[in-house]
Amino acid sequence: MNENKKRCAIGVDFGGTYVKMARVAEDGTIGARASFATKDLKGVDGWLDEVERHAFALMADLPADMEWAGVGVGVPGFVDYAKGFVHDLTNVPGWTGVPLAERLGRRFRQIVRVDNDVNAMAVGECTYGAGQAYQHAVFITLGTGVGGGLLINNSLYRGAYSMAGEIGHVSIDMNGPVAPTGRGGVEQYVGNRRIVERTLREIDAGRTSSILERAGGKREAVTPKLICQAAEAGDELAQEIFDFVADCLATMMASVAYLLQPQAFIIGGGVSAAGPVLFEPLRRHLNKRLNPHFAEKLVIKRARLGNDAGVIGAAALTFLE
Repeated sequence: MNENKKRCAIGVDFGGTYVKMARVAEDGTIGARASFATKDLKGVDGWLDEVERHAFALMADLPADMEWAGVGVGVPGFVDYAKGFVHDLTNVPGWTGVPLAERLGRRFRQIVRVDNDVNAMAVGECTYGAGQAYQHAVFITLGTGVGGGLLINNSLYRGAYSMAGEIGHVSIDMNGPVAPTGRGGVEQYVGNRRIVERTLREIDAGRTSSILERAGGKREAVTPKLICQAAEAGDELAQEIFDFVADCLATMMASVAYLLQPQAFIIGGGVSAAGPVLFEPLRRHLNKRLNPHFAEKLVIKRARLGNDAGVIGAAALTFLE
C-alpha cells in the first residue's frame, strides 16, 4: 500500500432482484455506482462477468490520490467468511458450493472478502452509521426475509462456522409453519410477502380497508410500503397489520435480548422505512416481553445508511484487514 494514497474498494450488494455496486472510499463516501438485474444473468459465470465489467468501469476514473484496496461482497445466504465460500443462497438458484472469493480474486488480482449480506450491513453501520456508539448490538434487516448480524465486544460474531446471526429463523411458534430453515421462524410471519398475504386474507375475510383502493383495485399492487401509507392515514386494518409485525419481531428480539443483552437493536431494510408505524408498537411490545432491567437501557433505532448500507458495508470488509 502507498501510504500517501487513500484507499477505496468496490462494494457489491448481491440482492435477489438487483446487484448494486459502488466504489467506496475508506471514509465511507461513495464515488461511483452501478447496478444490474439478477434475473438477467446466466448462472454464476454470468454474475461474475457482470461484476467484473462494472467493477473495472467503476475504477476507470479513479482519482490520482486513491488506490484500489480490494472487493467486498455481501450475499443473501450462508457463507464461510474465512474461505469466502458460498454454501447456499436462499432466493437465487444455482448458487450452491461456490468458492466466490477465489473466483473473483483470479479476475481482479485483489483482496476479495465475501460475507453474509446482513453481516456486511452490520460492518457498515458499525463503522460509519448507527452502530458506531455501541460495543454490543444486534442488526436486523426487514425485507423479503429477516436477516441478522451480531456485534459482541466490538467485533462481528460469526460463530463456529461463519453462519451465526440468522435470527430470521428464530422460532416464535413451536407449532408454526415448517420451512427448510426450521419451524415457526419469525420471517415466516413478517417477510414482505407474508405481510401482503396476511393483509389480503383479512380483506378477503370481509375487513373494511382503504388498502386495495390505494392499490387501484389490483391485488398484485399491494406492498408493505402501501400498507404503511394506509396505516399512517389511520386505516385500522393496516395499523393492525403493523402491530402484528411488531409483536412478532418483539417476540424474537426479547429472546435475543435475554441471550445476549445488547445495548441496541439497529433495524434496516425496506420495511424499516415504516418509521413510527412500526417502531412505536415494537417498543411497546418489547417492553411487555422483557424484565425492566433488560428493557430500560435497550435502544431501538433505525439503521442510518439506508439503501447504501449493503455496498458500503461490503466495501468496508476489505478495510478491516
